[in-house]
Amino acid sequence: MSELRVLVLASIGDLLRRLGQILRIDAEELIRDGARVLGIWLLAWLAYRVVRLAARRIELAVNDGDDSVTTLRERRGQTIAQLLRSVGRVVIMAIALLLTFNIFIDIGPILAGAGILGLAVSFGAQSLVKDVISGFFILFENQFAIGDVIEVAGKSGVVEKMTLRVVVLRDGEGAMHVVPNGEIKVVSNKTRGWSRAVVDVGVAYDEDIDRALGIVRDEASQLATDRVWVPQLDGAPEVLGIESLGDSSVVIRTLIRTQPGSQWSLAREFRRRIKNRFDRDGVEIPFPRRRVDVRVEGAGAPDNVTTAAGAAAG
Repeated sequence: MSELRVLVLASIGDLLRRLGQILRIDAEELIRDGARVLGIWLLAWLAYRVVRLAARRIELAVNDGDDSVTTLRERRGQTIAQLLRSVGRVVIMAIALLLTFNIFIDIGPILAGAGILGLAVSFGAQSLVKDVISGFFILFENQFAIGDVIEVAGKSGVVEKMTLRVVVLRDGEGAMHVVPNGEIKVVSNKTRGWSRAVVDVGVAYDEDIDRALGIVRDEASQLATDRVWVPQLDGAPEVLGIESLGDSSVVIRTLIRTQPGSQWSLAREFRRRIKNRFDRDGVEIPFPRRRVDVRVEGAGAPDNVTTAAGAAAG
C-alpha cells in the first residue's frame, strides 16, 4: 500500500514538473516579446498617422480657398481622402493584429483555414461581394463624390460618406439614408459639371405681358451683374418667355445656369427680386380664383336672381 502511494505521488510530481515546464514563464523572453508587440503597435500608429497626413495633404491640394463653391476637383479629393482613412485604418489594424499573433503562435495554419472559411462565406455573402464590386466601379468611374446631391434607389440627399460597401445620404429634413452600393442601379447627380435653376413666375391675365417680360429680363440682367452672385453663375440668365397659359395666370419661365449646387440659392434669390420688383411696379401675381356664371331662364325678379346666385356659390 505504501509502495502504491509512493508510485502515485511520483507520477503526480512528474506530471506537475512537465506542466511547469510547459507553462514556465521566461522573464527575458517575456520582455523580448513585449518589446516586439510594443514595436508593432508603435509602427501601426505611425503608419496610420502617415495615412491621415496623406489624406489631409490631398484635401489641401484640391482646396481652392473659395468656400462659396465646392468644385468637382474638391469633391473628388475629399472622397479619396475619406476612403484612404477608412481603408488604411482597417488594413493597418489587420496587419498589426496578425503580426502580434505571430509572436506567440504560428499563424500559417490559421491563415490557411481563414482562406477556406472566407471562400465558404463568400458563397453565402454574395450581396456583400456585389456591394463591394459596385462600390469599386462607382469610385473608378467617378459617378459621384462627397458633397454631391444625388438621387439613388429612391432616396435623395447630400453624399456624406462613401465606402466600398455603402453610400450615406443626408436629405433636406436631416434624415440619414444608408444605401448599399449593390442597390444602386441609376444615379441622378444634381451637382455635377453645372446645374440649372428653373424659375416660373405667374402674371395676371389683366397685366401687360410685354411689360412683365421686360421687368423679368431687367431683373435677370441685374442678377447677372451682381458681384455677390456672379461667382455662382455659369452664364447669363435666360428668360424664355411665356411657358404656359394657366387657369389663373400667364407663366413666364426663366433658366439660370449655375455652378454645381448653387441652383437652389439662386432660384430663391431671383424669386425674391421678382416679387419685390412686381410690388414696386404694380404687377399682380394672381392667386387661384373661380368664376361662376349664373343664368336664370325666363323673366324673374332681382330677388330670384340673387337667390340663384347664392345657391350656385354654395
